[in-house]
Amino acid sequence: MTADPKKNQHHEDYILKDNKKTKFGATFIIIVLILLVIAVAVSGFYMEWW
Repeated sequence: MTADPKKNQHHEDYILKDNKKTKFGATFIIIVLILLVIAVAVSGFYMEWW
């Protein structure tokens, strides 16, 4: 099984493509990280760590 290079000429191999899935995934990850930071801060205040 050999890959046909002509078949994938217009296909670019990079991870972050400029499409809806990538934008949604990046936004989702950023929101989740922000929520985790807020949760840690709130639990820190609740447990009186600061």
